Amino acid sequence: MMLFAGKKALVFGVANKYSIAWGIAQALHAEGAEVGFCYGIPELEKRVRPLAESLNARLIEECNVNDDAALERVFRCAEEAYGALDVVVHSIAYAERRDLDGRFVETSRAGFNTALETSAYSLVALARHAERLMPSGGSILAMTALGSVRVLPHYNVMGVAKAALEASVRYLAHDLGPRGIRVNAISAGPIKTLAASGVAGFRDTYRLHEQASPLRTLVTPEDVGNTAIWLCSDLARTVTGQVVYVDSGWSIMGAHTLPSEE
Repeated sequence: MMLFAGKKALVFGVANKYSIAWGIAQALHAEGAEVGFCYGIPELEKRVRPLAESLNARLIEECNVNDDAALERVFRCAEEAYGALDVVVHSIAYAERRDLDGRFVETSRAGFNTALETSAYSLVALARHAERLMPSGGSILAMTALGSVRVLPHYNVMGVAKAALEASVRYLAHDLGPRGIRVNAISAGPIKTLAASGVAGFRDTYRLHEQASPLRTLVTPEDVGNTAIWLCSDLARTVTGQVVYVDSGWSIMGAHTLPSEE
């Protein structure tokens, strides 16, 4: 028996075939879930639609998560298509490039608000809509990163937004737990995604991770997808409010430097 046979999932944040969200969507589908897709801007449709159609998705919708009307429309479409939802995946983050390139202290008020609203508050908004479509319980999963608890060069305001996201996971887990809805996050190691390409120095971090993480192994979207299967299934039915690291042990290191010759 597949873990998600007969289950319905809605995935936000697929941008292309390299997206972490796509790795999760594939894993859910492989375990029997019917998966719907929401992408952020019109320009992404030409990339997302073929991927979604390859999984026989019935719901493929554009959704600006900062627009309450757009969210209302998408969840209404999800209700019409599926009746109820079992899984919602939040893989959404955005900050202005200028707020990542400079010093954090130079972050503009508008840039701060944009990063926090898009990357953190959007989870709260999604959860509020998802609650109504999870009458029998369910799982909400968000994507975060080590920059939430450690200073990473050029991550800046995105690190603050991810910290807010992780705090939101805990508060949402508390609020929604009595309804049988679990809320968790995965903190993945550096992966070559469209979002990561906007962070200066990412290539150096990527190479360092492969050489200095305890497992000496890069993380893939498939790795994250496998952990998502566990977290969103009944195998983790008593796990909520947690951040699970999928990073080859990168997060346990006190100093990120190249190892000496062995």
